[in-house]
Amino acid sequence: MTVPEAVALAGRLRAAGRRIVLANGCFDLLHVGHIRYLEEARRLGDVLFVGLNSDAAVARLKGPGRPLMPAQERLEILAALRAVDHVVVFDDDTADALLRALKPDVHAKGTDYTVESVPERATARAIGSATAITGDPKRHATRDLIATIVERFRR
Repeated sequence: MTVPEAVALAGRLRAAGRRIVLANGCFDLLHVGHIRYLEEARRLGDVLFVGLNSDAAVARLKGPGRPLMPAQERLEILAALRAVDHVVVFDDDTADALLRALKPDVHAKGTDYTVESVPERATARAIGSATAITGDPKRHATRDLIATIVERFRR
């Protein structure tokens, strides 16, 4: 869904009294850490929106060779997860503009952050959204999975 579509839907959901949670990330190669992050984020409210970084944003954030999969495929995979209600692609390096647009009750970030280090924390506070750290301890990373694949299949 587009950002304007997500904003309209969030407005209808909020008017109906639903608690909205926003999680965001690149989700370039889905792994168990992502699943645990999203499942715990979903438990914080009634509806989970996932902000998915666009291909251009992933390339800027992660560097050469990324993303591994185009946004449409990453979106399709995320949308198939039980915990995820809606996926919206955004082109910024941070979710600040998406937060301001959706105005979720909770902004969930993974355990590679602390509440104090979340890049969008000031924006969340300014719009009245809580910031929550969700998921298991940071033992899983896409870059580590890529390194393992490269090492195991190097000829």
